Amino acid sequence: MGIISRQPQIIENLGKVSVICLDKTGTITENRMQVKVIYAYDSDELIELNENAQVQNKNVLLYGALASEINPFDAMEKAIWEAYHLYIGAKGHEKFKMTFEYPLGGNPPMMTHVYKDGDTTIATAKGAAERIIRVCKLNDKEKNKIIQHVKSLASKGYRVIGVASAAHIASRFPDMQDDFNWQFEGLLALYDPPKKNIAAIFKKIYDARIDIKIITGDYPETAINIAGQAGVLNYNEYATGEEVMKMTENELRQVVKSTNIFARMFPDAKLKVVNTLKATGEIVAMTGDGVNDGPALKSADIGIAMGKKGTEIARQAANLILTDDNLERIVTAISEGRKIFNNLKKALRYIISIHIPIIFTASVPVVFSWAYPNIFTPIHIIFLELIMGPTCSIFFENEPAEENSMQLEPQRSNNKLFLTKELFISIIQGIVIAAGVLALYYYFMSNGAGMEQTRTIVFTTLILSNIFLTFVNRSFSRTIFYTSRYKNNLAFVILIISVFFLAALHFIPFVCNIFQLDGITLGQFGISFAMAFMTVIWFELYKALFE
Repeated sequence: MGIISRQPQIIENLGKVSVICLDKTGTITENRMQVKVIYAYDSDELIELNENAQVQNKNVLLYGALASEINPFDAMEKAIWEAYHLYIGAKGHEKFKMTFEYPLGGNPPMMTHVYKDGDTTIATAKGAAERIIRVCKLNDKEKNKIIQHVKSLASKGYRVIGVASAAHIASRFPDMQDDFNWQFEGLLALYDPPKKNIAAIFKKIYDARIDIKIITGDYPETAINIAGQAGVLNYNEYATGEEVMKMTENELRQVVKSTNIFARMFPDAKLKVVNTLKATGEIVAMTGDGVNDGPALKSADIGIAMGKKGTEIARQAANLILTDDNLERIVTAISEGRKIFNNLKKALRYIISIHIPIIFTASVPVVFSWAYPNIFTPIHIIFLELIMGPTCSIFFENEPAEENSMQLEPQRSNNKLFLTKELFISIIQGIVIAAGVLALYYYFMSNGAGMEQTRTIVFTTLILSNIFLTFVNRSFSRTIFYTSRYKNNLAFVILIISVFFLAALHFIPFVCNIFQLDGITLGQFGISFAMAFMTVIWFELYKALFE
C-alpha cells in the first residue's frame, strides 16, 4: 500500500489517532512551485509573471537565483531558476564564481552565497521576508510598505521570500550572515497549488472524527488561503510560532483545542504544540520532511515522513514512511490501524470471555465439594486451548474492517487497551456462559448421570459456546445478521473444523477413550446446544437494543 511501518508497536496508536498535524508544502500542496509575482523595490512595481510579462528589473530574479543552489533539489529553488531562465534567459549568472556560503539558518531562516565578479565581491541572500527586511537598512516607512506587499501577496496563497544583495570590500567575511551591508532588492511570490484530491482526503479524515492542524513555516495569510481551498475547518484563526512560545502551558492547551492553523512555525514551536496536544489526551500523528521537523516527528505518537522528498533525518525520526508522498496513504494507514487494533481487541475480549467458564468449571466444584469435583483432566484443558488459540490468532486476524470503523470516535486514551464498558461486557459474557455450563454440570450430576456422561455434556457445551462466541464477537455493535456478510474465508473453515472435532469426540471410540467421554442421547446434545446458544446469543439482543 506504499506505507512502511518502522516500528510495529505503533499500530495500536495508529488506530487511535485523534489529531493529524500536517505541513503545508508538499503535503497539502503539490510541491510544484512557480514564481508568479516579482516585487522590485527600486522601481516599486509588482510584476505578474505570465507569457506576456516583461521583466525590466532583473536584479530580484538574478540575486534570488544566485542565492539558490546551482543544481537545486528544493522545489522553491527550482522554480526560481526556471523563472530566471524563462524571463531573463541570459547566462549572465555564469560570470559569478561562488567563494563562500552561509547555510540556511536563523529564526526565521535565510541563506547567503558570496560570489566574485572580477575584482568585486557580492553577497546574495534570500529567505523569510521579515528576516531580509530586518537585516537591510530600511526606515519604518519603507519597512511598512514592504510588509503590506508581503501580506497582500501571502493572502493570495503565495509563498513570499525576500531577496537582498551586498557589495563587500573587506577581505574577511563576517561571522554572521546578517552582518553584511545588505540592500533590499525585492520579493518573490511563488505559488504551490493544493493537491487536486486534498479536499476529499480531508473530508475522509474529518469523517473519521480526527482533527486537522496545519503547522507551517509560511505566513498566516498563505496558510489561511491554502487551508481554505483544502477544506480545513475554522481556517481563519491562527497562532504564530512566536505567540506559541510566549504562551503558558494552560494558555496553549486552550489554543490548540480551537485553532487549526499554526503559521511561521519553527522547530521549538512545533515541538511545543505537539507536546501540548499530547498532554490534553490527544493521540497525535504528524507529517514532516525536513531536518527541522525531526524533534516534533520524534515526539508525536505517530511520526509520518515522506519517502520521496523527505530528508534522511526525518525518515529516521518517523514511525511511518509514505513511499510515494501521497497523503491519502495516511487515511489508508489509519483505516488499517483501526482494523488491526479492533481485531486485536476482538481476539482479547474473546479470550477473556471464554476463559471465565473454564476457570469457573474447574474451580467451583472443588470449592463447593461437588460429587464430581475434577471433571476436567489436563487433556481437556489442552484441547480447549488448541481450539481457542488458532481461532483468535487466525480467525480474528483475518476479519475485514467494519464499514463504520472510519466514522467512529477514536479511543483517545493512550494507556488503556479496553474501555471499562468493553471489559465489563466481556466479563459478563464469560460469567453467563459459566452459569449455563455449571447449571448443566450440577443438574446432570444431581440426577444420576455418571462422571463420564456429565463430563461429555459439560465439554460439549463449552465447545459449542466457543463456536457461538467466535461468531457473535465478530462485532460488538453489529448483529450477526450483518456480520454474516463479512468476507472472511476462514469463517467456513473454522466452523467445519469445530464440527469435525465435535463429531470425533462423540463418534470415534478411540477419541472418546482418550478424553474419557461417554455417549449421550440426541436429547442431551440438544440441551447442551440450547444452553450454549442461549448463554451467548443474548449479546445479539443487547447489540440490537443498545448499540
